[in-house]
Amino acid sequence: MVDLPEEFIKRMKERLGNGFAAFLKSYQLPPARAVRVNTLKISPDVFKEISPLPLGDNVPWERCGFYTDVESLGKTVAHAAGLYYVQEPSAMCSVPELEAKEGERVLDLCSAPGGKGTQIAQYMNGKGVLVLNEINRERCDILKSNVERLGVKNAIVTCADPKDLAEVFNGYFDKILVDAPCSGEGMFKKEPNAIPEWSVGNVKLCAERQAQILCCADKMLAEGGRLVYSTCTFAPEEDEEQIENFLKIRKNFELIRMKKLMPHEVRGEGHFCAVLQKDEGVRNDLKLKSVCGGKQNEKLKIFREWEAQTLKIKIENAYADYGQNIYSFCNGAPDSEGWTKKKVFGGAGLFLGRYSADGKRFEPSHRLAMILKAEEAQSIDVDEQTALNYLRGLTFNVDNAAKGWNLVTYKHYPIGWCKVSGGVAKNHLPKGLRI
Repeated sequence: MVDLPEEFIKRMKERLGNGFAAFLKSYQLPPARAVRVNTLKISPDVFKEISPLPLGDNVPWERCGFYTDVESLGKTVAHAAGLYYVQEPSAMCSVPELEAKEGERVLDLCSAPGGKGTQIAQYMNGKGVLVLNEINRERCDILKSNVERLGVKNAIVTCADPKDLAEVFNGYFDKILVDAPCSGEGMFKKEPNAIPEWSVGNVKLCAERQAQILCCADKMLAEGGRLVYSTCTFAPEEDEEQIENFLKIRKNFELIRMKKLMPHEVRGEGHFCAVLQKDEGVRNDLKLKSVCGGKQNEKLKIFREWEAQTLKIKIENAYADYGQNIYSFCNGAPDSEGWTKKKVFGGAGLFLGRYSADGKRFEPSHRLAMILKAEEAQSIDVDEQTALNYLRGLTFNVDNAAKGWNLVTYKHYPIGWCKVSGGVAKNHLPKGLRI
């Protein structure tokens, strides 16, 4: 039984009335576990056939979500290949309400660790502009890692205060998700560390911060756009009252619906979601990113030579920065010039890799590996044991493999790069990703 704060118990008892006994009893059960199949790489049906995990029922509000009873969900080759994301089932409920589509401009304003942002990416299917923002630098690094592993190629990851972001993207987005930082009442069973941090005072502080974030979201949402607000708390100050206060001030918004998932009513933890439509406002287009000529074309020559030797496709929109890095920007991406003046740290580029100081060699990034398909590059498909050894940082022997850079794949899904020479595949998995 989870040791809940007395004041929290009192508040919930007053709120739930006859339903309180069932609510309290739900804390005697273990947290529900689930995974979300990453359709950027694999379909749910195919994943079921090769899944290293026993999958149960479908999560009712997300067609790609499946319950499972396994505790250690992230220690498989399939996880390293980005075939699935470990996500609390109730946390999957808000993104389908956003109704993100291919070609749209979408913002996940409070995105780390990336569960909802990568979920949005699946609905966009790699087409359109997806901005994933996280104000905390360390959490932003975790967000980047998940975006990389799941092969999201149209994501622009930023690290900025929402106020600074609003100055750059005024009236720009078609859809915005605000999964607001909250008091975390709905996660007490799953994350007991949140319990000592809870207080009525903290609930009020969270509500104030959420109101400020929503104000920024309003500025960035274009006319006719959709705003989805969600929390993992039960507190009305952060949920229903937050939305009520927002609508009192902003008459140009319409409430479509609200829903609240309670742990004694669904197979999952607590979650709140509100869907809002912006009827009046402005829509602004930003200057699009373009490739410059001149010296950067000389830098790109090294990349294009590597590309011709290694890949079976051509990377569009490739460009070089002022250092040694090579990027590609997604179609429709806004120009990032001047972002740093607004304290928005990020850019419109997908990091492809970097060339050496002497300008003679190109080394591909892990992110490039994870957006490719096996048939799009020289590749070596390995068995599970070899894949596990690769993920530990080991080399392996190969027969009849092309010399030079190769994708290492498991069941034809990329897990990283190797470089073949003399029948040996040298491991190029980043050290921070090794198990």
